[in-house]
Amino acid sequence: MLNSKYFIIILFFCSFTFMGDFRTIQNDSFKAGESYDYKVKYGFLTIGEAEVDVDEKIYAVNNRPCFKVNVVGKTAGLTDVFKVRNTYRSYVDTLAFIPHRFIYSARENSYKRDQVINFDHQKNEVVKVEKEQSKTFAVPNNIQDVISGYYFLRTVDFSKFTIGQTITSPLFFDEDLYSMKIKYAGKGIIHTRFGKIRVLKLNPILPKNDLFKGENAIRIWVSDDRNRVPLKIEIDFSFGTIDMEIKNYKGVKYPFVWKVA
Repeated sequence: MLNSKYFIIILFFCSFTFMGDFRTIQNDSFKAGESYDYKVKYGFLTIGEAEVDVDEKIYAVNNRPCFKVNVVGKTAGLTDVFKVRNTYRSYVDTLAFIPHRFIYSARENSYKRDQVINFDHQKNEVVKVEKEQSKTFAVPNNIQDVISGYYFLRTVDFSKFTIGQTITSPLFFDEDLYSMKIKYAGKGIIHTRFGKIRVLKLNPILPKNDLFKGENAIRIWVSDDRNRVPLKIEIDFSFGTIDMEIKNYKGVKYPFVWKVA
C-alpha cells in the first residue's frame, strides 16, 4: 500500500512575501463548497479512494478567516480488508494561504493515531499535541502543512513558467521539516472519464529515499484552466506504479472544458 506520509506530501507547495503581519495572496481558482473524488489504482486494480473537499462555511481560527479542508484516504476493492481510513484536516487562511491548525486521524484496522498541530506564525513555531503530550518546533516563515501547501499551489499560474523551472517551499509534517521542490514540465492533453482536457505537467522532487523510483517518480497533471486542479497523478515505486485519477467533482468555480475523445 501507498505510504500515507509520502502520499499526502505530494499534494503541497508554499510561499512568497508577507504584506504587514500576514501576506495576502489572490485566489481565483476555487471556492468554499468545492469537492473532488479520486480513485487509486495499481495496474487494473482499484486499491483506494480519496476525497478532497472544502467546507461550505468559513471558520475563525487565531482570529483569522479560514477554509476548513478535509482529505480522506481509504482502501477500496480487495485491499479494503486492511480497513484504512485516514483523515487529514487543515484550517487554511483564506487570505494568506498558510495553516493555522492541522488535524491528523489514522484508522488502520486496530491501529489508531490522532494528532493536532497548531501554527503560530507570529512566533514561527508549531505545537504538536499527541497522546496529551505537546512538543514545540521552530519553523521558517510561511511554513505550510501538506494541505494548505496544496491549495496555495492552485493559486500559482504555472503556465507562465518555463519548462524545468522550479519553486521551493518549507513544509512541516508530523515532526519533520521538509524543503520541497516542484518542477514545471510543460503542457499536454490527457484522457479522463469525462473526456479529454488540456493540462499542465508538474514533478514534485522529494528528498532522496528508497521508496520512490527516480527523480521524476511523481507526475501530476493539473487542469490548464483557472481551476488548476490535479486530475491525474502517477507515482513510481520500487514495486510498481500507483495511479490516482479524478472520479467525480462538484462545486467547482469554473466549468471544465471537456472534449469528446
